[in-house]
Amino acid sequence: METKADLRKKVVFFFLASTWAIASAGGGNDGVSYDGRALIINGTRRGLPFWLHDVPDIVYRCNNDPFKFYMQKFVTKIVNLLKSERLFASQGGPIIISQIENEYKTVEAAFHEKGPSYVTWAASMAVGLNTGVPWMMCKQDDAPDPVINACNGLNCGSTFMGPNSPRKPALWTENWTFLYQVYGKDPRPRSAEDIAFSVALFIAKKNGSFVNYYMVTFFLFSKLHGLIWMPTWGHLRELHAVIKQSQEALLWGMYTNSSLGQQQEAHVFETDSGQCVAFLVNSDKRNAAALHFRKTIYRIPARSISVLPNCKDVAFSTGQVSAQFGDRSATPVQYLNQDQQWQAFADQVCDQNKASFAAKGLLEQMATTKDVTDYLWYTISYNHSNFDDQQTLHVDSRAHVLHVFVNGKLVGTVHGNPDGALPVFDKHIEFKEGQNDIALLSVMVGLPDSGAYLEKRVVGLRRVRIRGSQGSLIDLTNWLWHYKVGLRGEDMLIFSEQGSKTARWNSLSGYTNRPLIWYKTMFDAPKGNDPVVLNLGNMGKGEVWINGESIGRYWVSFKAPSGRPTQSLYHIPRSFLKSSNNLLVFFEELGGDPRTITVETISISSVCGRVSESYYPSVLSKSKDPYVQLQCTCHSPESKAIVKKACLGREECAIFVTNSMFGGDPCVGHSKSLLVVAKCT
Repeated sequence: METKADLRKKVVFFFLASTWAIASAGGGNDGVSYDGRALIINGTRRGLPFWLHDVPDIVYRCNNDPFKFYMQKFVTKIVNLLKSERLFASQGGPIIISQIENEYKTVEAAFHEKGPSYVTWAASMAVGLNTGVPWMMCKQDDAPDPVINACNGLNCGSTFMGPNSPRKPALWTENWTFLYQVYGKDPRPRSAEDIAFSVALFIAKKNGSFVNYYMVTFFLFSKLHGLIWMPTWGHLRELHAVIKQSQEALLWGMYTNSSLGQQQEAHVFETDSGQCVAFLVNSDKRNAAALHFRKTIYRIPARSISVLPNCKDVAFSTGQVSAQFGDRSATPVQYLNQDQQWQAFADQVCDQNKASFAAKGLLEQMATTKDVTDYLWYTISYNHSNFDDQQTLHVDSRAHVLHVFVNGKLVGTVHGNPDGALPVFDKHIEFKEGQNDIALLSVMVGLPDSGAYLEKRVVGLRRVRIRGSQGSLIDLTNWLWHYKVGLRGEDMLIFSEQGSKTARWNSLSGYTNRPLIWYKTMFDAPKGNDPVVLNLGNMGKGEVWINGESIGRYWVSFKAPSGRPTQSLYHIPRSFLKSSNNLLVFFEELGGDPRTITVETISISSVCGRVSESYYPSVLSKSKDPYVQLQCTCHSPESKAIVKKACLGREECAIFVTNSMFGGDPCVGHSKSLLVVAKCT
């Protein structure tokens, strides 16, 4: 029999068998792996596997026999693989719970009677695999027994209806530490106080026993690991220490609650042996409250929860953040600003002669590309007469981006926005007399991966017309169109080390600030262990590869309301890097100057903290007084001893900030600082 200490050592490992992430391979023996771009199935990048779209009569995520066949095949395959490695806790492994489906309740009604029956089937299918550990469904209030219904959201202490059976624990599978991030919008982080309040309320009000900080997972009774430069990290570490200290009462105690005011309440867990923990809640967002609890008055800050591990003394307040926080800074370490550092390769603007096939009408993009590329060329030839009146080209699209070329020249680009607007191109065009080549490059930045009836989604061009100023109209929609899937550089695998050698690269001159250009250079890995990023802040839109590995798409020209790009720094995993001669290749759709790109490292440039005498001492310290503890992430371990030796017991001291003084350079390539706080006695 395992002790509670043994149980606390278990590692939480999510097996997320959500149907929107099905990756069953339709044949082949190469298995499933992944890289920075996608899952790789039988050597090919996939998310949702597009071949599933072509299964006859399939409807995703409902009581549909073709879909259920492939879903069960996939889940069974993954479970058997995990069993073969003895990874489930029932086999002595680390997996203690598994998830089937994901937030299905948000789309269930769209499937009518085939929704609830699918939920029942999915639960039964998963449980029947006999993993020996529980299964859960998040945001599925009616999860069938014995599957556990869990909560996703910002404030599950308020919004979660709770377990649908007294035999089930309260689990919070996604505690969103940021509000949902949409590309083209500014980030909306949550404060440390807000996250701590929501967690403490979930524990107190819902008897919560598990929280997953999206995307950091851990037990409520274990240590929190994360980014120590964030105040959230230190503040939640303190909360979890208090929770761990109170686990006997939380896990075994009798629960009671009482009202202490209009927006104030107490939640108490107490065992027969006298173990007790209380949560004093003030939900008033504006005003602090003086609460009378067990013959004592407690001052609770506005919208905060105070935790009393012995039901008497406050050990933690969600509204008082004494944890350190820091500023991250990006420091350029290599400037790629010389012409001779770069080479360029112009991709081809497609025309009918370069097209791969022809078809009548405008083809749906996903069904045509099969998700092997973001790009699909639609091309057509149009005969223009000088006797025609002034003409306007009008294109309706359901893609993310549309680039319009006439006779090989870019005449305009349009894109959608996060609010649902679709790209519409409508512009006067100076056609030449005779035949004119119209090439429309339709771009998808990924495919839809959520919502109902994904298999029925359509993207790509929907209508193309030429309007005359005198009322004439030529509808090209159902004409014979010529198509090419993807770009020439993609066909050549120009981003790979081998493929880049086969391309005929040119010097940079004349190739900056032009669309559809591939750029190549070499760079050395920065010294040290700091995270490495590319600063693409002055580029347009495209994708980046390091030594053949994609580090993702970029779109820095798409500004958020603040006027800044949603993202401009792109992380390069050090595992992708060699010590020298790293191949950097990127494709620029819109036009930019690669000489503005810098290789930078990320470090914590400054740390600070704030504490008041009214704050409570940390439960992680033996001190009876509140204090601020600051720690730099890169420092000499000899610093404290050197300062003590130089200064303790003396009226004055001098410490030279040199590498030799501190036993060598602890942070190669970085400017060092020394901060000393001393008490004079």
